[in-house]
Amino acid sequence: MNPIQVPAEWDDNGILLFEEFCAFIRTPQRTVRDWKRRGIGPRWWRFNGTGRLYTTVAELRRFLRPPAVTSREARSRG
Repeated sequence: MNPIQVPAEWDDNGILLFEEFCAFIRTPQRTVRDWKRRGIGPRWWRFNGTGRLYTTVAELRRFLRPPAVTSREARSRG
């Protein structure tokens, strides 16, 4: 399976609605709502504080970035 890639031409300040984010990462909305409740995944905002949920392309990129391996983890692996 190929990893999900954000198109390079997408501006980091671009906005993704909740539904668009879920469709892009191919994950059910229920799962993403659970992640949000548990504080996992991208940061979310609301339009005018009470409107629809959205995130940014920069947050999408941060969410999809593989976790960094610490030097301690690297030493324990090899």
